[in-house]
Amino acid sequence: MLDLKDYGIEMWDESKIASFRRTLMTWYDQEKRDLPWRRTSNPYHIWISEIMLQQTQVVTVIPYYERFLDWFPKVEDLANAPEEKLLKAWEGLGYYSRVRNMQKAAQQIMTDFDGIFPSTYDDIASLKGIGPYTAGAISSIAFNLPEPAVDGNVMRVMARLFEVDYDIGDTKNRKIFQAIMEILIDPERPGDFNQALMDLGTDIESAKNPRPDESPIRFFNAAYLNGTYHKYPIKLPKKKPKPLEIHAFIIRNQEGELLLEKNIQGRLLAGFWSFPLLETSFIGKQTSLFEDDQSLLETHSQKDSFEEAYACQPTWTERSFKQVKHTFSHQKWNLTLFEGILNKDDLTLNEHLHWVKLDDLNSYPMATPQKKIVAEYLANNR
Repeated sequence: MLDLKDYGIEMWDESKIASFRRTLMTWYDQEKRDLPWRRTSNPYHIWISEIMLQQTQVVTVIPYYERFLDWFPKVEDLANAPEEKLLKAWEGLGYYSRVRNMQKAAQQIMTDFDGIFPSTYDDIASLKGIGPYTAGAISSIAFNLPEPAVDGNVMRVMARLFEVDYDIGDTKNRKIFQAIMEILIDPERPGDFNQALMDLGTDIESAKNPRPDESPIRFFNAAYLNGTYHKYPIKLPKKKPKPLEIHAFIIRNQEGELLLEKNIQGRLLAGFWSFPLLETSFIGKQTSLFEDDQSLLETHSQKDSFEEAYACQPTWTERSFKQVKHTFSHQKWNLTLFEGILNKDDLTLNEHLHWVKLDDLNSYPMATPQKKIVAEYLANNR
């Protein structure tokens, strides 16, 4: 077991730990949020909520959670879901690898656990896409196992509580906060203990605009008592997202249908439908955004690039659109839009290249950047 003294952390005695647990649980019983996934001990439901809540606010998650369970009420339904329906259910939440991993984990449950959600920490952690935090959350909330659920919120609370002088953004330091939580967690109510810290960390002990004077645990909090609250947690800045200049082509035919392409390359946003996209990598050269080989296309203009890549020659309009911007965790897309008109017969279609009526766009899973393109196109088309 990790010796916290090696990291400059002096752990409390048993009496103080017991007092801390009572204080936190009393506050939670009075102030806990009424959330749909807190009205159940079903591990499948809790799992869905925990994955959705990663990088997403509670108010956004609730309708997604309810629809997801309506579409996929059991593990078996998720395991057998067609990709398009799966992506449509997740559309707008981002980080789409999460839902793909969920389906793989559901398939693991069907094959390795006879369709029954595993009930031990190690078995839960063996599922695809489930890390220590999620395994701890499911174990403690669904099965009442004394397993910590250590996420950014909990690390922030612990850093202030014990004045932890280690960067919470550095993954190798997670073990410090895990060790603290293994000592502090309430063995009688581990799920409630973890959720109390989640609630505390997202509100009173938030990263921005915390309210330390209102914290129920302020008199246990070393940073609060020592006047060092502003120093914790220690978190070094992340690298800024890489900017990418991308050209998006809105191609329509005489019937007003729009050209959509399915990304099948297994890279960013794989499985989603989009307007044809070309990334500007070098001056005078472009690459297909979704091609694995990323072979460069010699071009004279953006429109020439499209014509070469798709072996067709649209009639380009002079309409201008506002640039569409979207930021992912690691990339910032700046999308410049071009509109062209093409005869249906001048383009060879396949299962990944469709003409789609404007009214039918919603039936195709599209990521947020594409939805922003649609919104700009419609705004310019009034």
